[in-house]
Order: sequence, then C-alpha cells, then structure tokens
Amino acid sequence: MEFTRLGRTGLTVSRLCLGTMNFGVHTEEADAHRIMDTASELGINLFDTADIYGWPAQRGLTETIIGNWLAQGGGRRERTVIATKLYMDMGDGPNEGRLSALHIRRAVDASLKRLQTDHIDLYQMHHVDRDTPWEEIWQAMEVLVAQGKIVYVGSSNFAGWHLAQAQETARARNFLGLASEQSLYNLLERKLELEVIPAVQRYGIGLMPWSPLHSGLLGGVLRKEREGVRRTVARAAAALAAKRDAIQAYEDLAAEIGHEPGDIALAWLLAQPAVTAPVVGPRTLDHLRTSVRALELTLEPKVLTRLDEIFPGYRPAPEEYAW
Repeated sequence: MEFTRLGRTGLTVSRLCLGTMNFGVHTEEADAHRIMDTASELGINLFDTADIYGWPAQRGLTETIIGNWLAQGGGRRERTVIATKLYMDMGDGPNEGRLSALHIRRAVDASLKRLQTDHIDLYQMHHVDRDTPWEEIWQAMEVLVAQGKIVYVGSSNFAGWHLAQAQETARARNFLGLASEQSLYNLLERKLELEVIPAVQRYGIGLMPWSPLHSGLLGGVLRKEREGVRRTVARAAAALAAKRDAIQAYEDLAAEIGHEPGDIALAWLLAQPAVTAPVVGPRTLDHLRTSVRALELTLEPKVLTRLDEIFPGYRPAPEEYAW
C-alpha cells in the first residue's frame, strides 16, 4: 500500500480510501466486516462513512456496522483513520440536520456512540450550510477538538468559494480549518478543475474524490452490457447515452494498452497532483481487491494525453472562460 499525508497535515493515510456507503444497504454486516478486515490487511487505513448512511431503511446503520467491527478489537481502531460526516437530516425535528452548533454537538455524540469509539479522526461537513455563519461552525468544531471528540475537520461537496470562506475564517481564529475536501471527481466529471482543485492546492487541503468510476460507467460498462452482466439504469443510463462514444473510445484504449478500464480510471486519479485518496465503495470483496490493482499501474504520458483527448478537462478559472 502507498501512503501520503492528508493535505498539509501530519496525518498519514493510504492512497485509497474505503468508502462504506453500501454497508447495510447492499452489503450485509458480516460481509462488510470481511471487507474491512481485508482492507486493513491490504494496508488501507482510511475508512469513510456518514451518519446518514443506511438510509432509506435505517439512518446510522453503516456507522453501527463499523462500530461493531471496531469493537472486535485486535488493533482495529488503532490501525484505522475513521472519517464520518454530518449535515443530512437524522430525524424529523427542525434541528436534526445542517450545521448549527446545536446539531454539530448532538450529531458527534450520536456518531461516537454508533461507532463505539471515543473520537472521530476526520469529521466532515457533508454539504455547505449557507444559513449558518462560519464563526458558529468553527466555534463548535473548536470545542469538539478541545474535548478530544474529533481530531481533524473536513468538508464534502464544497465549491471553491466555500473552501476559501472556510479557510479564511478559520485563519482569523488561529484554527487549522479544513484538512480535506471530498468531491465528485473522475474522468467523466472534471468540473472540479475550474475552482475546487486550485483552492485545495492553495490551502493545502487533501482531495478525496468520490465515485471514481462514475457509478460504474468507467468500469467497462459497454463490454459488460455486451456480455449481459450489467444493466445500466436511472441517471447512469442517461449519462451513458450522452457519453457513449467517449466511453467506447475509452474502453478501446483500455483494451489497446491491456488494462481494465476501472484500473485506468483509478490510476488516472492517483496521478493527479491534488488527489490524496480516491474513495472506493466496494459491495463485495472482489470489488475491493480489484480496486487495489490500480496502485500498481503507472500511466505513461501518451496514455494520459489520450485520456485528456477522450475526456477533455478544464483549465483553472477564469482562464477557462475568459483570458
């Protein structure tokens, strides 16, 4: 396993992050425990979850599954950097979601109980809260750090402007601010290159891309359709229809260079300077083991150029749309 620092912090994390959104929804608890054991054995030490995971059936279920795994002992907690998120509504009351100081206080205690641990290593805001001032958010997070309930703070799905707001307000308070940002980023979805990536690089924020295979569209979807092993539905089907020619060219390139499409998609992310660790969300052990192969793949410059031709990216703003 390869390791790196999380942004400008001293925290060492694996180059792949284990995403757990499927646990309890598509993956039974026993299978989830086996996936976490195997991930730990492979050297993946960064596990990502959220208090809302387990919905629609049971909000908080995924954290509970992880907590039951940690409670087995054997060094599981000591080896693992636990990252979870808050923001989404966890109940029907008016203060059971978003980022008020009151909800932050209640949410962290609830997550700690479900996770069966005394602290969260990386506490992430799942979405920006435009109605809560940053002074309130940072004061609440500072209290949690002082209490030892969290170690680092992260964000998810923030725009570049939100990252700047957060960091400048934290700087004025002599607080570390954000250690990480988790965003949608892959070969098919590169809007982050406009403003988010320049922001995370400027502020020393680690980038954890979610959906690195874009709901499986970068994992050999056309070949699997031909083989009758995959049926694309909902938003993924619409995206496939819009990008079918590009995805076919991508799969042709993968066949030409002799690597699986999914491995190439992950290797491309790992080659991006701003990326700390893509978040892989396996439903099965085979999915996990497949993800790790990308760590052994180094894409040649000519392949990276071909990928940019198939899936054009963006220059940083404002040059992309001005001069």
